[in-house]
Amino acid sequence: MCVRNEGCEASLERRKLYRVIADREAAKHQQLRVVDESGDDYPYPADYFVPVKLPEAVERAVLGAA
Repeated sequence: MCVRNEGCEASLERRKLYRVIADREAAKHQQLRVVDESGDDYPYPADYFVPVKLPEAVERAVLGAA
């Protein structure tokens, strides 16, 4: 879930869930690769997000709706 978006207001909405794509290179720089409002994936500071564990049925429904 996005908790900060300073400088990225057009790309990220606070309090919104975003899909994260595994990216070891981004992680080395304390970043997460996130599919943002454009529908493309970009690296963002990891501290802009907090992990949210969804129940399995909810996760399937959310990913199926994407």
